[in-house]
Amino acid sequence: MEISVKLQTFEGPLDLLLHLIDKNKVNIFDIPIAQITDQYMEYIRAMETSDMGVMSEFLVMAATLLDIKSRMLLPAGEDAEDEPQDPRQELVERLLEYKLYKYMSYELRDLQKGAARSAYKAPSMPDEVLAYRPPVNPEELLADVTLQRLNAVFQDVIRRQDDRVDPVRSKFGTMEKEEVNLEETIAHVEGYIAEHKRCSFRSLLQNRKSKMQMIITFLTILEMIKTGKIQIEQDDIFADIRITAKQSEEKA
Repeated sequence: MEISVKLQTFEGPLDLLLHLIDKNKVNIFDIPIAQITDQYMEYIRAMETSDMGVMSEFLVMAATLLDIKSRMLLPAGEDAEDEPQDPRQELVERLLEYKLYKYMSYELRDLQKGAARSAYKAPSMPDEVLAYRPPVNPEELLADVTLQRLNAVFQDVIRRQDDRVDPVRSKFGTMEKEEVNLEETIAHVEGYIAEHKRCSFRSLLQNRKSKMQMIITFLTILEMIKTGKIQIEQDDIFADIRITAKQSEEKA
């Protein structure tokens, strides 16, 4: 659907006022309101239209011009503290805004005319042409390649790989998961204490081969102390810990 941006001559009262201002070559900020009003009224009298909507718009503007003209003939009040406002100011602002949109419509019209002369064609190049790749000449590609250059490239690649190695983490050993049977370790500790009745903590750890087994043995001793199954003694802070199994009391 085509969008029409054409503005006919004197499309509205503001368009007529702009025409009269341009025709009389007057400053839009200092409109001779009496002269413009008289010419505007002459155009109204000469209008021949049966559209009352259009005629009413021109008549409203005519009344506005007459109101401005009458206010400009009145003397300014002597008691006014501020400088009296120009009665033409509101009309000037409306004219400037209308003029802005009018010239914007001219730009849109020119763009529409320019677009009407443009044509677009989808690309229709054959697939064979699009898929063509120029052949590679190995002799030309390797013309400047020498053993020295290949060695330099190789050494550069090796150096980059070495730079990626963390100098600290690369010296770490391999970490392996230690498999420990928790139930078996706890049963061994409890059975050893029950068999010997009295033993040292050091002797209990002698048969433990890994750190994890030692940790579980220590936790088992703590749990047995908590449940009252064993009693421990230590003469001083660095002395060996002695473990004594408590006899279970059976009630009849």
